[in-house]
Amino acid sequence: MKTQLLIGIDLGSSSLKALALEAASGRAVALSRMPLQHDRLPGGGCEVGAPMIRSALSSVLRDVAHQLGSRVDDVRAIGCTGHGAGLYALDARHELAGGRAVASTDQRAAARAQSLAASRGPELLAEVGCQPWPGQPTVIAAELLGRDAVRSGALQRLMFAKDYVGFLLSGEIATDASDASTAGLLSVATGTWSPLAFAASGIAGLAPQAFGPLVRSGEVIGTVQSAAASVYGLPAGIPVAMGAIDLLAAMTAVRAEERGRAVSVLGTWCVNAVIGPVLSPGPDVASTVNFGPHDRRLYMENSPSSMANIAWLAGVLGLPDARAVVDLAMSVPLGAGGLRFLPFVNGGGGVTAGFVGLKSHHTRGDMARAVVDAVAALHARHTARLAAGGLPVSASTVLGGGASDTRLVRLLAGLLGHPVERCADDETGARGAAIYAAMSQGIDAAPLCAPCDTVEPDAGQARAHADFNADFNELITTMSPVFGHLAGHAPERAPAPATPIPAPVPVQQVEALP
Repeated sequence: MKTQLLIGIDLGSSSLKALALEAASGRAVALSRMPLQHDRLPGGGCEVGAPMIRSALSSVLRDVAHQLGSRVDDVRAIGCTGHGAGLYALDARHELAGGRAVASTDQRAAARAQSLAASRGPELLAEVGCQPWPGQPTVIAAELLGRDAVRSGALQRLMFAKDYVGFLLSGEIATDASDASTAGLLSVATGTWSPLAFAASGIAGLAPQAFGPLVRSGEVIGTVQSAAASVYGLPAGIPVAMGAIDLLAAMTAVRAEERGRAVSVLGTWCVNAVIGPVLSPGPDVASTVNFGPHDRRLYMENSPSSMANIAWLAGVLGLPDARAVVDLAMSVPLGAGGLRFLPFVNGGGGVTAGFVGLKSHHTRGDMARAVVDAVAALHARHTARLAAGGLPVSASTVLGGGASDTRLVRLLAGLLGHPVERCADDETGARGAAIYAAMSQGIDAAPLCAPCDTVEPDAGQARAHADFNADFNELITTMSPVFGHLAGHAPERAPAPATPIPAPVPVQQVEALP
């Protein structure tokens, strides 16, 4: 009897991955990755060309097909996931507008987002679960394409990263609630498109039809078309299933909801999230997402840059990769001799990155340690905000590329004040997409879940970690007015607001963590 195979595709912020799994065992039988080189533009622009996305998709799928050999005929279904928000706009020819996609870390619409937040922020927060922010597709589209983009034909359809991949494979245009709600386009109460959000977009004539129908994750949207099959090296007719935003796909891969676990994603973005019940009044968190179930919500505290800070420093110091930065950082004790770093190289909320306390005796190692410490501390701060909102975060799972480095995960565990679980497999998003493919075919997804292990904090550093958290929180609070002054206005809600956040307690008192 032939073993059924499933393929998950993940269009991430920095690379595109495709993973093939055996349905019966969950064993990975093929994997391919391709970096996506983004163009950094004046004003905080971050774009990737359509030819690069198409080429990367062709490369990874052909590679997977080659690895599978004759078993490619056993592929039962394909699921797609990808980074949230950003701009994937199709023009009248159904090509990416301007021949490029715009990343969710793009900051060119920051002033527009801040203006919208000042005029309509509170009502939008109540309606769609988040304040306006620069990476939202409607905000970026209004800034780059103009308010008459729909009428002129420059913008005919809007989609998210995963939906663009699904479109390239099947020719169908659809999306799901997790992406649409994260982008601030659905009523958080009802899960339906929000007229308020579309009215506030600033784009005349923009309507929900631009995104196609809302389809539940795990439902078939179409099949691999003959022309696409030729390009991507796959048999025609394979069902293509609706996925979800990469965060939810990864949480699905580690069974976060059913096991009651919060997650921190050490990826390009600093993402911290937990699925919990509908709360009234809603918690004061950055984003509340209606991803489908009427009685559950996805709660998030995010900033635009986590590992992006470490990748930036690797480039500045001429180091080969993020691991080399962590190697250098770990040659210096926690605290970097008083040097601190503000971990916002991709901006967000009007803030920017920078070193504070830099002196002539500080070394490259101190700089690396300050950046690594700050990345972990920002995740801990965001997680503490979720806890302050009454959400369950005492059990944590760490995901993303940074989860493969035990030293970084152990530092985060220390700053959180409790052991953490980590999934060192950086393809949890693609694995989650494969699970949605399984769901579309009625295949049991239990064997497909990702394996995890536990990382203990350094108990001897508990007090030092608590003190560092307190200092980091005080620094962010102190610097918030400075950012507002530099920008020439009062800052919008910063990634780490002025509300005091309790430091984690020692490991042995983990049950008392707020």
